[in-house]
Parts: sequence; structure tokens; C-alpha cells
Amino acid sequence: MVGSTHEALHRIFQKDPALLTRALQGVLQVPFPDPYDFAAMNVDLTEVEPVERRVDTLLRAETGQGAYLLVVESQGEPDERKRGSWPYYLSFLYEKYRCEPVLIVVTQNRATARWAAQPIHLGVRGCPSLTVRPFVLGPDNVPVIADEGAAGRDVPLAVLSAMTHGRGRQAPAILESLAAALRTIDRDTAAVFVQFVDSCLADPRARQMWRDLMTTMQYFWRHPLAEQVREEGREEGIGLGVAKERAATVIRLLRLRGVPVSDSVRERVETCSDLDVLALWVERALHAERAEDLFER
Repeated sequence: MVGSTHEALHRIFQKDPALLTRALQGVLQVPFPDPYDFAAMNVDLTEVEPVERRVDTLLRAETGQGAYLLVVESQGEPDERKRGSWPYYLSFLYEKYRCEPVLIVVTQNRATARWAAQPIHLGVRGCPSLTVRPFVLGPDNVPVIADEGAAGRDVPLAVLSAMTHGRGRQAPAILESLAAALRTIDRDTAAVFVQFVDSCLADPRARQMWRDLMTTMQYFWRHPLAEQVREEGREEGIGLGVAKERAATVIRLLRLRGVPVSDSVRERVETCSDLDVLALWVERALHAERAEDLFER
């Protein structure tokens, strides 16, 4: 089970290595050749104890132009120690495998993205012996995917979009689009993507909205994360029954989307015991412009 933003931001590329190629080519405009094969590699770069160095994710990409080593680092905040360790990683990998190493840094934070994108120069000022230029994926270049069609065309990229941008006013559209797109792929893969997104949503309102959306998708309840969600529901007094839980989901979705909920609407939803009707109202709550739209025939 993925338990942190740091882990999710690099493990998504382990789940779908081709996403990394598309990000390099389409987001960062790097002329990276199309791989025909990927292989996960040992992330341990330790040479001599007690110095221990590990990268977050390391993939070997086989292309028509030779093999590349894709080094993915998840970065939550600036860390000046990385200005020394990143050049070490690349030099060590090249010496060991004789493959071209490529460093990609993934972050949710704009300030961290700007810091990470700064070239690292080692040697004489103005005439360095070694220069490292990290490629950075962050809020300024990862696309905002808030359309169901776009999300469906590239689900892994839509997941990365939600992990990067899932906060503020744009969160509802991003998460709704992704939720719809997840229905189009196999359930086991979707369940992993659900975890990644949940781990990266720091905004409590966005995270609650995401979990409410996921309660309507049956595969979610087979996932280990479901037990945590159910437990939180029990602690909050929400999980007193399927009907009450669905009713609470309807109300929360409307409010998170900024749709006013009158006392009469809330009472009608909360007193409904028909599970099929409540399931329909959950679906309508994703798009309703007025709370009363729930009840239209």
C-alpha cells in the first residue's frame, strides 16, 4: 500500500514506465527515442559501506538508439544535499552500466520545481568540469486534465495530473474526470492508481471528495485503502449503514463542488433508504448545477 506523496510520485512510473517517456517527449519536449522495452532495476547505488545512496525509481529503457537509465527522484522540498548526490547518481550509473543516465525530478511544489531545474555546475566558475541539468515535472508543466475525454485517452497522465494539481478550485473537475476514466481500465490497475492519487491529495476537502467518488466504484472496496476509509467513516459516524453512507456522499459531493444544498434537499437525501436511488443521486451529484437536479426524472 502506498503511504506517502513521496512514494506515489515516483512509483506511478514503475506502474507505467511508458508514461515517463510520454512525459519526457510531450511535457518536457525532450527528443527521447521511443523505447521498445523497459526493465526495473535495483535502486541501491551503495558502493562502499557505510555510505548508502538510493534513488527513488530506476528504469532501463531499451530504444533503437541504445539503452537509457531513467532515474526518477520524488522531491517534496529543496534539499541542497541533492546538488551533490544527483551528479554522483548519474556518474555512478554510467560507470557501472555504460548506459546514458537521465535524471527526472517530480514534485507538486512550484518553488521546489524551480530549485530542482537549476543546473548543477561542478568545477571552475564559468568553466565547469561537470554540469547536470535535471528534467523536472511539476505544476508548471504537467498538464491540467479536467476533461473526461482527455483523461480517457491517457489515464496514467490523468493520474499524474491529479497527483500534481489535485487542490484548489480545479480539483473537482480533475478528480471527476479521472474517476470517469478509471472505469475504462482494468480494476486492478485502477485500484493502484486510486492509491497513488489518495496519497498525494494534501487538501482534506479534495481527499474527501476523491474518497467519496471512489465509494461509487465497487473495485475500490477490494483495495487495502478501503479499510482505512471505512474506519474513518465509522469514527466520524458516517458508516452507520450503506444508505446513510451514500446519502452523506451525495451531500458532500454537492458541497465540495460549490453547489448550495437547502435544508429540504438535505432532508430528502438523508431520509432516502432506496440504495438504487441513492446510487443514481451520487452519479448526478458529480454534474448537477443545482441540488434540485438530483431529483429530475
